[in-house]
Amino acid sequence: MKILYLLLFAGALCGQPARWTVKAAKSWYAKQPWPVGSNYLPATAINELEMWQAKTFDAAEIDKELGWAQGLGMNTMRVFLDDLPWKEDSEGFKRRIGTFLDICEKHKIKPIFVLFDSVWDPQPHLGPQRAPRPGVHNSGWVQSPGAAALSDEAQYPRLESYIEGVVGAFGQDDRVLAWDMWNEPDNMNGSSYGKLEPKNKKEIVLALLPRAFAWARSTNPKQPLTSGIWHEDPGTPGKLSPMAKEQLELSDVISFHSYEPPAKFAQEVRWLKH
Repeated sequence: MKILYLLLFAGALCGQPARWTVKAAKSWYAKQPWPVGSNYLPATAINELEMWQAKTFDAAEIDKELGWAQGLGMNTMRVFLDDLPWKEDSEGFKRRIGTFLDICEKHKIKPIFVLFDSVWDPQPHLGPQRAPRPGVHNSGWVQSPGAAALSDEAQYPRLESYIEGVVGAFGQDDRVLAWDMWNEPDNMNGSSYGKLEPKNKKEIVLALLPRAFAWARSTNPKQPLTSGIWHEDPGTPGKLSPMAKEQLELSDVISFHSYEPPAKFAQEVRWLKH
């Protein structure tokens, strides 16, 4: 399944002091080349944990594959991080992110880093990951934070440390294009892991999302923050879900995912612009 990812300008919808103005968003976008890229995970990793853990971080494979991407004319990649490598070894995790950015710079690619993700397996764990299941979409992908951390406010200081630590370390780095704070935050994974999700997951995430943005903003990053809406119907304007409203009001630039054919995609673009 392909995801079309578009960055648009966000207005000052909620009055949050540190949120970018329309002028700031337009100024940032005017300095960027037309962004062309994809979600990225190296072929040697089944999920973001396998990509970033010390024992399985594969710089040579990443270098090879981003070379291919450069050859195809790509200049950005959307790359998922995870809170668990930070928990295990924050300094080592930052070094690996730095190495990844060195490789990106070599190939003239500026990544968008995704900090949290509500999609697929809600029971992530450090260490060896499961083997891929051939023919099964995202057979080993995991959420960040997992269900246990989401449901336990005692773990929120750890999540705060992760976001502030990563964005604080790379928030002034010209090699980073943007920060995607939370991928599909209200995805309940009904077709896959729905039975393992907290029953009140949407309510938990709706309360945590503004805190995640605030943690990132507290480090004063030069890059924009965003969280892409993904299941709103442009045929029903004014009927945004509570989560989508929060995503749009918190984001410096608007982003969205589309799983639709080109005609519907164009309709979504027009709808968001207005």
